[in-house]
Amino acid sequence: MTIVSLNVGTQRTVRYMDRDVTTGIFKSPVPGPLLLRWLNLDGDHQADLENHGGRNKAVYAYPSEHYEFWRREFPDMELPWAMFGENLTTEGLSEEDACIGDHFRIGGAVVKVTQPRIPCYKLGIRFGRPDIVKRFLASRRSGIYFAVVEEGLVNTGDAIERVGEDEHRISIADVNRAYVDARDNLGLARRIVSLEILPRGLHDEFVEELAALER
Repeated sequence: MTIVSLNVGTQRTVRYMDRDVTTGIFKSPVPGPLLLRWLNLDGDHQADLENHGGRNKAVYAYPSEHYEFWRREFPDMELPWAMFGENLTTEGLSEEDACIGDHFRIGGAVVKVTQPRIPCYKLGIRFGRPDIVKRFLASRRSGIYFAVVEEGLVNTGDAIERVGEDEHRISIADVNRAYVDARDNLGLARRIVSLEILPRGLHDEFVEELAALER
């Protein structure tokens, strides 16, 4: 498992649906090494700290392997690394392989898996098409959010090594399945809620969805 690309971006304001929106989703590859800090990768900026960034979303990784799927979905679009707003484009680390609470060493840093990416309308801004939000969610190719446990330098080509496994073994792929289709995954959704392993915001979404389904 390795880093294929390091990606950062500054805030920019764009016109979207007759209003100005400030976003940090426009990232691009940069040379390393860069310091992975508690709250972000050096040089990267998030515009909406309520929904992006923070300790539980300090760094976002997206598998390079997913790009081939999206190139088939959008054959007329150019899809360079960082198109999904990821800080780390990776190889060999999938949603099935990453369990909530697992620890990975990436270069000189240690990170902890926290949750999948739940897309918002800003992904539609990046792609220039609002339908990407629903398609991204339905694809379950969510990528992986990490919290930073130990700060350190990271670089393109650095190995990604699992150094700690959470005992519950709830993968990012499991969370995606339960989130996208809770009705057909009630047992899994109940387990995720009972373990209280997700950050509060996403945990509360699961609680509300289960309450609605079990009325």
